[in-house]
Amino acid sequence: MSRLRRPPARVWVWTAATLVVVAVAVLAWRGSDAAATSSTTAEAAVPGAGSPAAQVSQVWDAPLDGPPAAVQSGRVVVPTADGVSVLDPATGDEAWHYTRTGARLCGSTSVDDVVVVLFSTGGRCNELTALRAATGERLWYRSVGFRPDATLSSTDRIVLASSPTGLATVDPVGNNVRWHHAAPAGCRLTSAEAGSTGVAAVQECRDGSSQVVLLDGFDGTQLWSRDLGGDPARVVGADRLVDVVVGDQLEVLSQADGTTLQALALAPGAADGPLLQTGADTTALVWAGGTASALDATTGAVRWSVPGLGLPAPADDKADPGTVVVPEEGAFVTRDLATGAEVSRSTTADDVPAGGRTALVGSTVVVTTTDAVAAYR
Repeated sequence: MSRLRRPPARVWVWTAATLVVVAVAVLAWRGSDAAATSSTTAEAAVPGAGSPAAQVSQVWDAPLDGPPAAVQSGRVVVPTADGVSVLDPATGDEAWHYTRTGARLCGSTSVDDVVVVLFSTGGRCNELTALRAATGERLWYRSVGFRPDATLSSTDRIVLASSPTGLATVDPVGNNVRWHHAAPAGCRLTSAEAGSTGVAAVQECRDGSSQVVLLDGFDGTQLWSRDLGGDPARVVGADRLVDVVVGDQLEVLSQADGTTLQALALAPGAADGPLLQTGADTTALVWAGGTASALDATTGAVRWSVPGLGLPAPADDKADPGTVVVPEEGAFVTRDLATGAEVSRSTTADDVPAGGRTALVGSTVVVTTTDAVAAYR
């Protein structure tokens, strides 16, 4: 019977080296972005059908602490501390998620069937990722160098990153940064919004002056600038019209040259609370201080105004063309976009939160405020 031979020294060396390489690889993977990322996908949502019932109730809600929730591709995008969770609007069940352990979510926004998330893995908000809203598939990634306090918002074909020292826009379906805009020396940007008119921003300067500027959304060219004096001011929206709160009134500005089309007095304390704007057809929809209004996009004239708890939502064009859904006390009221006349009413015994944005997904009404999102059906 032959005796077992001790392996040559070189075999022990090769084995030890292999074990070291494996150990290093395992440790590297554990500390990598791949190990820190939890990502799931889903089938695309079936398009919502129908309209809200005559009586609805709250079917689910979720708290928010940071960026606002949004509806995109038939689902509700809910930001979390380290990513996003995307929910079925009818049930609140999770469809897919994307989270990064050890990273901080600086901002998220949803547009053009894409969810864009901005993460900080250190001091700055330095990583942008785009995900397909319908399924959760990753579309692109890029490194950026935004400030730690940068936030995201969006409009059609534009993602806007804002901070007190500057703005940048990103193509949501590509990963290119289109342009940067720095605040003038001695000034800071106090608010900015992207909309169909472009990107509007308010800048306040050390000499006590303040201005609102409108920039082209695609190339960053300054289209006009308007002096606001020294009163505190902030942009409400840049869809169809540019609306700016100045002191205790809402200045409605022409998208063409920034001239004041009209000034609307705000209820006491409304200037310090949430003010919201969106657009539909030739109408700018505005919510301020408990009132929902429809403004003509050319003249700024108030077409109609009703007491409301939040920003109206354009209804599904196929189900109810030319209408909007207004959250009101004890009901979601479908109104004619042109006249404000009531078309139908969905009553509810549950509380409707004030100061939120409303969205309609088939027969489900979604309301999102700064601290929660809720669904009614």
